[in-house]
Amino acid sequence: MSEEKPLRLVLAMAGASGSIYAARFIKALMEIPGETWFVPSPASIRVFKEEYETNVQTGEDVLEFVRKKWNPKQVHKFHLRKFEDIGADIASGSNIWDGMVVIPCSMKTVAAIRTGITENLIERAADVTLKERRKLILVPRETPYNRIHLENMLALHDAGAIIAPASPGFYQMPQSLEDLGDFMATRIFRLLGREIDLYPRWNP
Repeated sequence: MSEEKPLRLVLAMAGASGSIYAARFIKALMEIPGETWFVPSPASIRVFKEEYETNVQTGEDVLEFVRKKWNPKQVHKFHLRKFEDIGADIASGSNIWDGMVVIPCSMKTVAAIRTGITENLIERAADVTLKERRKLILVPRETPYNRIHLENMLALHDAGAIIAPASPGFYQMPQSLEDLGDFMATRIFRLLGREIDLYPRWNP
């Protein structure tokens, strides 16, 4: 694991399919030094509940689910923030974080961030991340994309966001869904400037 300075991150879950990607990223995040402000949307909790066939109700329940399922070494500190609290600390650029990841990211959230609509804390924190020129990584899980989706993502790319679709590779010969989640988690960590390898690098 990385010996670099502790990572300060804003992490959001929006209401798209792909809870495995969020869960495995959280699991890996728990094992590195730093702190994360965690904002799950109500829709993301519902999707997580259905995709994992569990009874999570809150962000803390999601964290506890990850802890119990994979028993990671818990080094990282998490701060829960309410989706509707647009006056929270991470709604202001006067607070500092290294980057923000929205995983998975719904097309509704993409559209809201693209247009500068900030009706909830995920949208507001993303807006702040962009205006402060910090790293914003959006992980959409949708297929196929229509023209509106593509135009929104292109506009966000041009505004400085990184669009990292949940498109795991298969050259690492995945044996489980967890392997696919780890592929995306590794790619996100590398985009954040952290060399954390959760799967073997390509070595032909």
